[in-house]
Amino acid sequence: MKHIVCFHLLNDYSGSPMVLKNVLEGFLKRGLKVDLVSSHGGVLEEIKGYDNYHIHHYLYKFSPNNLVTMFRYAVVQLYTFLFAFRYAFTKNTFYINTILPVGPALAGRLMGKKVIYHYHENAFVKSRIYRMLAKAMRILSSKIICVSEYQRTMLDKEKNVVVIPNALNESFFTAVHPDAERTYSNQMVLMVSSLKLYKGIREFFTLAEHLPQFRFCMVVNDTEKHLDHFIKSEKLVKPDNLTLMPRQDDVAHIYNEASIVLNLTNKNYVIETFGLTAVEAMSAGLPVIVPTEGGIAEMVEDGVNGYKIDIQDLDKIEHCIKTMLTDKPLYTKLSTNAVTYAKNFDGAKTMDAIMSLL
Repeated sequence: MKHIVCFHLLNDYSGSPMVLKNVLEGFLKRGLKVDLVSSHGGVLEEIKGYDNYHIHHYLYKFSPNNLVTMFRYAVVQLYTFLFAFRYAFTKNTFYINTILPVGPALAGRLMGKKVIYHYHENAFVKSRIYRMLAKAMRILSSKIICVSEYQRTMLDKEKNVVVIPNALNESFFTAVHPDAERTYSNQMVLMVSSLKLYKGIREFFTLAEHLPQFRFCMVVNDTEKHLDHFIKSEKLVKPDNLTLMPRQDDVAHIYNEASIVLNLTNKNYVIETFGLTAVEAMSAGLPVIVPTEGGIAEMVEDGVNGYKIDIQDLDKIEHCIKTMLTDKPLYTKLSTNAVTYAKNFDGAKTMDAIMSLL
């Protein structure tokens, strides 16, 4: 039985642990033994009912103080570096999710393990620390999985890189119910986002204010307490047609109530390497509006399954929303094409590609 030891820094409900959950369940269903080393809480706790799965926890969370966060991060890297040596005399592969778990990656290479990185970020547009971690990844990795062609171009001189787009869990496909007639009549614009200004939260409030004839809903990957504090600190005024929701364990039912999904990430600050929420939306038959650059832009063809518009052109986004939710034939075409495109992100195909690396 093949043995995979996976390291992931922060177990929450964001994109990278959601993708990891799908990958680990794919390993387990194919009979591999899996050990996960990660923090308490989050979506990875939902993997249950497998005798060949063991999770090892440590304490870790972000802090509003960057110095405190860095100290905690350094402690976890030292801990997982030492913890990794418990696997020194067993045959296994180290699977590193995101570039952050550098400690166990180093330990794995020192022990002569095969070290596979699942690279979700674009480190080269982030801070110096991320660029250093990306350099470490290139040195320590046996193979690097990129999630889009855009991300692959940042590692164009590497020979050990393969592009494997993320996939949705089969249970998600069964939980959403594409129906263009119903979703068009719902007249609701949805955004699923982390609690960061560069994700376009202020602009989403503005769109809701300018389009009172439609319903708006924003789901943030954070607690209600942090959401309330954020709104107060940024002096945001919530329009009556906007519903705000904290972190949800299950977002499929929210997609079933929406009509359009937006990703308003500001490309001047962050470029999306993938777009999990865009794929989730399209699997539910929802047209999307996404930025014009990055891996997320590779998923959308203007006028076919959605539109690519940058947050800097908010008037155009507003006009596009209004057009889609008042032109039923156009909306139906976009919805049908979205469902067809989402079928490309089948979990079985993704797992076949990842298994080939093992």
